[in-house]
Amino acid sequence: MTIFIMIGSLKGKVDYKTGQYIILDVSGVGFKVHTSAEIISSDNLNKELKLFVHTHVKDDALDLYGFSSIEQLQLFELLISVSGVGPKTAINVFALGNAEKIKRAIAGGDIEFFTQAPRLGKKNAQKIIIELRSKLGVLDELDLKEEGNSETKEIMEALKTFGFEQNEAREALKSIDDGGTTSEKIRAALKYLGK
Repeated sequence: MTIFIMIGSLKGKVDYKTGQYIILDVSGVGFKVHTSAEIISSDNLNKELKLFVHTHVKDDALDLYGFSSIEQLQLFELLISVSGVGPKTAINVFALGNAEKIKRAIAGGDIEFFTQAPRLGKKNAQKIIIELRSKLGVLDELDLKEEGNSETKEIMEALKTFGFEQNEAREALKSIDDGGTTSEKIRAALKYLGK
């Protein structure tokens, strides 16, 4: 019987790094953690680093994938939930931009954005967009947490009260001007949505 321990986060000193992974020394134990280009390229050698970790278990291996925020980890886990997209492909997507940029590419149906990632062809890029667009509610919750803007939340809630889905409300919100009162913005969003 094989028992695997799922690791949620690691905090330690960066001992070594290559173009694809780092070795994180946690209390004398070196963990090989695959991570984003952003973390690898930052000035963190011999410095303390905390990573939120996805533990990927295969028949013959246990691989760790680390991220600087829970939001990035959640987005990574959404990416690998897409049939045909493995963790190595998903980590390559993070080389294209931050979580917000990736979410915008999903929402905007930007196939070319995803095909820039190594190991990711047009077919799988389309699958990412199709499958994750339906999960944009999860991504939008992350957006709202990051924005922390009470006016944005108020407008989103008002639009949902009128029966619009989260992704429709977000699309309308992106289309309206920044100027004006909250009420004017709600009216502009409703006009955009055709009500």
